Amino acid sequence: MLSTIDAALLIGGYLLINAVVLIVYFLDKRAAARKRWRISERTLLLAALIAPFGAVGGMRTFRHKTRKTKFLLAYVFLALHLAIIGYLALLSMTGGALSLPG
Repeated sequence: MLSTIDAALLIGGYLLINAVVLIVYFLDKRAAARKRWRISERTLLLAALIAPFGAVGGMRTFRHKTRKTKFLLAYVFLALHLAIIGYLALLSMTGGALSLPG
């Protein structure tokens, strides 16, 4: 089980990574508007896999990559992260032991 300090560091790091990805989406949008060098779509999607809250936030806030079908994956990644976070929260509340009914 994680100590309170370890959990706080893990959550803080996760929030920081998502903030960085939000900034990456902003920088790519700004580069597009200025017709400059862009961040590859592959890199943006990888960032979305790692930090989907920042990616979706950047997509919605800056109206960036919202028409590209493949960027709907960011929402799938977001759902996956929410499921994992929910599972970890449930494990934490039950002391790390889950049992199936029946």
